[in-house]
Amino acid sequence: MESIQAIKQRFGIIGNDPGLNRAIEKAIQVAPTDISCLVTGESGVGKEAIPKIIHSLSHRKHGKYIAVNCGAIPEGTIDSELFGHERGAFTGAHQRKIGKFEMANGGTIFLDEIGELAPELQVKLLRVIQQKKIERVGSAEEIPIDARIIAATNKNLEEMVKEGTFREDLFYRLNVHRISPVPLRERMEDLPYLIDYFYLTQ
Repeated sequence: MESIQAIKQRFGIIGNDPGLNRAIEKAIQVAPTDISCLVTGESGVGKEAIPKIIHSLSHRKHGKYIAVNCGAIPEGTIDSELFGHERGAFTGAHQRKIGKFEMANGGTIFLDEIGELAPELQVKLLRVIQQKKIERVGSAEEIPIDARIIAATNKNLEEMVKEGTFREDLFYRLNVHRISPVPLRERMEDLPYLIDYFYLTQ
């Protein structure tokens, strides 16, 4: 197993804060398993590095790693992006499209900004987690999917659950193992390393 320092070098992670190292340690520990992970924290803390570490150290490392920014896909097309569609499923669907979950079959799918998912998509994602099957838009055929799910958010999902904007059952399915990288404002001892890095790369 790679050391924390080797992993930081490989993924361009700068700093030696104990909280940062602890987040990487958690990623290393959970990598050999297939359990779902939830990565939480403010924007800019490096949440996107954690699922890459997990995937690279897992038995799925030879499978595909597919990253999806749920907040960047228009609401009307995210269903098709995630699950694919059949030819003729809607206006403009001129051919079959393979969705991100099918692409990630045998590998890892990273759902960034999971808190942006609309309620109806939350229901479908929950079904995928429970049944390990998807249906393309415009098809009733169930397609088996074997993809590890890692989600991330900068929102407080517990509060969203209380407000009724995020499904409680989906939250618990995703929050099996949580990793929360430390925000930069709490890593003051790492500032000299970061300043040196940005100075040298200019």
